[in-house]
Amino acid sequence: MFEWITGLVEQFGYLGIAVLMFAENVFPPIPSELIMPLAGFTAAQGKLNIALVVASGWAGSILGALLWYYVGYWLGLDRLKGFAARHGRWLTMTPDDIEDARRWFEGHGGTAVFIGRLVPGVRTLISVPAGVARMGLPSFLLYSSLGTLLWTALLAGAGYLLESGYETVSAYLDPVSNVVVGVIVVVYLYRVVTWRPKGHEA
Repeated sequence: MFEWITGLVEQFGYLGIAVLMFAENVFPPIPSELIMPLAGFTAAQGKLNIALVVASGWAGSILGALLWYYVGYWLGLDRLKGFAARHGRWLTMTPDDIEDARRWFEGHGGTAVFIGRLVPGVRTLISVPAGVARMGLPSFLLYSSLGTLLWTALLAGAGYLLESGYETVSAYLDPVSNVVVGVIVVVYLYRVVTWRPKGHEA
């Protein structure tokens, strides 16, 4: 994965960064923890501008977040509850769980979006409940943009500051990112296998 990301960034520059970060939000196993530090490292070599690197990563990430926001908006609370009632095992949630999450989100929406954009694995998912809860688009964009800008700047800055040392660090980042993805899949499968509706006795 590291070599593939490297090739795209070197070939397409800022557009490649934006596309990769968009894809990372749509398909989480593509890790921003590799994309942005690599882009920052490329900027440290003088091939890209670090400010434009951050801006490109931010733009692609926000577009991906908006996609999932509108997916959640389209689904809506009633449709999502209906899906949970029919396929709760695969969602690992019941309609009551979804209602509880909605109530919580209404009270912590802005904070949840901001912090969620800083947490790997949650960065994509947080946009869906924002849409389901009909969070105002201006508020969603504000909090999502702030969290995304901080995240992309930190990662790109790390790659920029590491410079030549990034190649050494990257040798560890790639397998670690694969392990993280594997853990997420295993946890999900475990929840699917062991999931029981509330009040149901095994």
